[in-house]
Amino acid sequence: MASLPPISKTIFISTGDVSGDLQGALLVTALKQLAQKSGIELNIVALGGSKMAAAGATIIADTELISSIGIVEAVGYLRPSFQARDIGKKYLKATPPDLIVLIDYVDPNIGVGRYARSILPNIPIVYYIAPQDWVWPRANKRANLLVSFTDEIFSVFPAEARYFEERGAKVTFVGHPLVDRMAALPSREIAREKLGISDDQTAVALIPASRKQELKYLLPAMFEAAQQIQAKLPDIRFWIPLSRQDFKEEIESQIKAYRINATLVTENADLVLSAGDFAITKCGTVSLELGLLNVPQVVIYRVSQSTAWIAKNIVKFSIPFMSPVNLVEMKEVVPELLQDEATPDRIATESLELLLNKERRDQMFSDYSDMRAALGETGVCDRVAKEILARFSA
Repeated sequence: MASLPPISKTIFISTGDVSGDLQGALLVTALKQLAQKSGIELNIVALGGSKMAAAGATIIADTELISSIGIVEAVGYLRPSFQARDIGKKYLKATPPDLIVLIDYVDPNIGVGRYARSILPNIPIVYYIAPQDWVWPRANKRANLLVSFTDEIFSVFPAEARYFEERGAKVTFVGHPLVDRMAALPSREIAREKLGISDDQTAVALIPASRKQELKYLLPAMFEAAQQIQAKLPDIRFWIPLSRQDFKEEIESQIKAYRINATLVTENADLVLSAGDFAITKCGTVSLELGLLNVPQVVIYRVSQSTAWIAKNIVKFSIPFMSPVNLVEMKEVVPELLQDEATPDRIATESLELLLNKERRDQMFSDYSDMRAALGETGVCDRVAKEILARFSA
């Protein structure tokens, strides 16, 4: 008897920026592997970037570099963001998929999700890595809007799961995908060996930017703080992982200008995260990565003064913490220096305290352990992929 042909299914995925492209790539890999085992011929079409393309997705609009921090700063990215969203809408209308996955990238994805629900009422829509509206009560309206068009939310934070459940969403807590990613990185010993870092050398990771605005607002303060640290600890060495090739020339020129003893790592940049004794980092996903790797850190965040004023006085933006490390436990696990507090002097002072005070580091390691336990077990992307593909047999 002839075997039955494989089931053919198409999944549309929408995400944006460097972090979203990474999370999308991890999910695409898991979906492809599970589909093959399940006898499903899976086609994945996406708004995404190079990592998702390498994982096997067909990219119809590149959103990897469409990213900004701040309200005013986002204006320059509105046009390419709208263009990518419109490409996605046209695809959905012309070629309806079997399922839609929205990853992070909240405002554009709300536009895509609402449109998809209006023209494809019977196509399942799932949200993975939902916006962190649960830490900002004024965002309830946006959260309720997301719930209105989403069939299921795959939650990566326990508090996030509770928040969306209270708003009537079907929520599955899957854990955070970075747990898998960090577990797959080389050990500290191997990373240091590959980078040529000796056992007795103190290696500090400087992580200034994955967005252009961060080069402008974060890099100068970070590098000036590194100058001060270097003056106190002359044997220290700084390592900078390159997140985007178009940042290479600017960062190299600033290393020379600030005369810091730093190496820019352009290939296998993740080795810097594994190898570090300490890190000064921008706020974002990388902060959580460092926490999962047990690297002590100081987190900084700055936007333009105009954006800061609008956020404070008009939007009334107020949340307890910015760093995802602190949001997991809702307490200050790592120091956060935000806007006017993120001065070179403050950054250097907090950094030297963590570098030289063993008790402070030990407390951070203990808090990291609690944070890690709250983020679930490994196999996150596999669990999400299983939940998604199960909808094809329901």
